[in-house]
Amino acid sequence: MDDPLKKYPGYVLRRASAIAVSELNEKLRAIKLRNADIALLMLIDQKPGITQSDAGRVLDIARANMAPFVARLEKAKIVTRHAVDGRSQRLELTSRGNLLMQEGRRIVDAYEKELIRRVPADMRDQVLPILLAIWRSR
Repeated sequence: MDDPLKKYPGYVLRRASAIAVSELNEKLRAIKLRNADIALLMLIDQKPGITQSDAGRVLDIARANMAPFVARLEKAKIVTRHAVDGRSQRLELTSRGNLLMQEGRRIVDAYEKELIRRVPADMRDQVLPILLAIWRSR
């Protein structure tokens, strides 16, 4: 059946995003992580000592969700939290977390290449600028 909603860019973007997240999560299952997990690990790797609240802002994770999310990774000995002041906690990767981040990055990089190959070659250079324009316009 033809989807009459495919003429709506927002609908198509949501459907494409859902597929991409699902496929990436399937690949990350091999290392028992999900896309949000690897995103946080990669962020901590790029910004060592980032605070939990700053990481939540970058990843657009609500404060109420960030604490249990980080606690789960801390319990799994993937990240550690260190008090900065009365309220802030900086995040660091453990040695296990660093290994998982490296393997996760390989999985993400391979998936991103696979994903972009689905786009016609003459349009590939346009994909990221278009998505960034939509994301950054709000």
